[in-house]
Amino acid sequence: MAAFKRIGLIGRAGHPGVVETLSLLHRVLVSRGLEVLCDEHSAAELTGATPLVVPRAELGAQTDLVIVVGGDGSMLRVAQWLVAHNVPVLGVNRGRLGFLTDIPPEEIDTRLTDVLAGRYTEESRFLIECEVRRQGRVLHSGSALNDVVLHPGTAARMLEFELFINEQFVNSQQADGLIVATPTGSTAYALSAGGPIMHPSLNALVLVPMYPHTLGSRPLVIDADSSIRVVVGKQRSIVPHVSCDGATGFPAEPGDELIVRKKQGALRLIHPLDHNYYETCRSKLGWGSRLVRADD
Repeated sequence: MAAFKRIGLIGRAGHPGVVETLSLLHRVLVSRGLEVLCDEHSAAELTGATPLVVPRAELGAQTDLVIVVGGDGSMLRVAQWLVAHNVPVLGVNRGRLGFLTDIPPEEIDTRLTDVLAGRYTEESRFLIECEVRRQGRVLHSGSALNDVVLHPGTAARMLEFELFINEQFVNSQQADGLIVATPTGSTAYALSAGGPIMHPSLNALVLVPMYPHTLGSRPLVIDADSSIRVVVGKQRSIVPHVSCDGATGFPAEPGDELIVRKKQGALRLIHPLDHNYYETCRSKLGWGSRLVRADD
């Protein structure tokens, strides 16, 4: 296990619980003789502390470990910058779900001690990237840890589009949109739209049509190394948009192409030794616990 000497802190600005946890982390890390770096927004939340401040996009390049404090949304917002520098990431949950930020604030001291001592597990989560092309020219691009979504923008109207996988025609669809989700994103928006839960270790993507007009149009699981191409059809008085992890969408016109593929590199997530994905699902999704037996 690697020794961590320079630790980066990122937190959701303006959240009282995040500020409290950032301050605690800073005190604990400094007391152990470790160097602490923060992005400018997180540093502004730390009163009475003087961490080294670097731009958020460069934090991964200058640290051995980054600790993200907030909800899963906080991790989604910084994932692409951290992936670019292959830095391991630890998540402290100050949000509602905590699929990606799985350490409770009250366990920081114990869990951080274990991580700094090399007692942890690590897993990789791949991202996807997308381009919106018009007549062969790239107009917009983005990347996502959870999902890329084609949707009708502000109006709840049906879209028409054609789907190709590895340049093989799959079908034409009429639906409210299409979600292309990673295994990480399978427990997010795609799950709400009726998609399957995929274990994070799978090298797969799921394509989930949103309220399709045809009942036979169901979620489709494919190899993650596939190339996906969606051709936007003629629309009626709406401008479709493409969003990455729920961020502001790119507009698309009839004839535009949405290209989605696996992004190079992966997010290195660190977990406690007792981390269990299925336990997380039971806790966050309300799955049933073990049955009580008479002989227990």
